[in-house]
Amino acid sequence: MPKKSPGSQVKNKDQYEALRDKGYSKEKSARISNSPGAEKRGGKAKAYEDQTKVQIYDEAKKVGRSKMTKSELIKALRTN
Repeated sequence: MPKKSPGSQVKNKDQYEALRDKGYSKEKSARISNSPGAEKRGGKAKAYEDQTKVQIYDEAKKVGRSKMTKSELIKALRTN
């Protein structure tokens, strides 16, 4: 079945389709693909597994998740 066109409002149709394939909603995919410079942002953070528990703990405190093991913190931060 062919994919429907995202419409004329979407500026970067390839990025929109890639986001939809990853499971993003139509609204979020359109918002991201229409934002200026979206392809240049993100992806610069170190993998959680490469960080110490202290580094992960500091990140977890920002979102109110601090009384967990390292693996629990990683899971919680990824799903937050």
